[in-house]
Amino acid sequence: MANIIAVIWDFDRTLIDGYMQDPIFDDYGVDPAAFWREVNELPGYYRREQGVKVNKDTIYLNHFIRYAKEGRFKGLNNEKLRSYGSRLKFYPGVPEIFRRTREMIENDRSYDKFEIKVEHYIVSTGMTPIIEGSPVAEFVDGVWGCELIEDEQPDGSRVISEIGYTIDNTTKTRAIFEINKGVNVYPEIDVNASMPEEVRRVKMKNMIYIADGPSDVPAFSVVRSNGGSTFAIYPKQDFRAFRQVEELRKSGRIDMYAEADYREGTQAYMWISGKIKEFADRIAKDELNRITESATGVPKHLNAD
Repeated sequence: MANIIAVIWDFDRTLIDGYMQDPIFDDYGVDPAAFWREVNELPGYYRREQGVKVNKDTIYLNHFIRYAKEGRFKGLNNEKLRSYGSRLKFYPGVPEIFRRTREMIENDRSYDKFEIKVEHYIVSTGMTPIIEGSPVAEFVDGVWGCELIEDEQPDGSRVISEIGYTIDNTTKTRAIFEINKGVNVYPEIDVNASMPEEVRRVKMKNMIYIADGPSDVPAFSVVRSNGGSTFAIYPKQDFRAFRQVEELRKSGRIDMYAEADYREGTQAYMWISGKIKEFADRIAKDELNRITESATGVPKHLNAD
């Protein structure tokens, strides 16, 4: 019985105000605007100088490694990255919304016999260790993000040195299919393997994808075209971001959007919790219909003449 409702979240500017790398720049005295400007220039530079195409979403990881090797991010390793998670500025209502939406279904006795549950996932182009070190980590059932390999230095310290795994705005869709098929629970499953929809762990129509803007269009499209729901967030008083999410709504990429405030009673909280309840009611109804239909074929005693 695949009765799991999956809420899949982007991270930067969706759950936090800003970018997860900001505390790193603060610690090392690096100007974030200058760093990201350098990153944005790299694709053009490598194409001109070497005729090489690079992934615009993940080239920033190479720049972090370069800064670490040059000593500007001295001693930056995965343990230190995890420590930055506790310093992130989350939007109001995070992580409480994770707990409340899960408990909302768990505590509703009418869903008990249908074994309905809510799971939360994060799919981000950011760094997995930072997310894992943040307050939301204990409330999520899986994280897809970028991971870095360390090298041991002559003094015994460890420093990030290679890219291990990446998620970009297009491969977020692969993460969605991995959640759909249950690869995170059953790693022996190949995400590319053919699998009937009825045996997939999380049905697409039971997914809600939440993100902040146009870069998530591939993920929005996959979830929405397969029957799931999509929701966008914009920072308070950010008119440019507001216009972006309104365009996403007009173009049919998202179902709804709201200001980035997840406290109980806000538009974001009510829409997300309401959609979860809507999914749960539909799942319960479908299960009840399925059980009723199977029971109609039970043989009955014939009346004696």
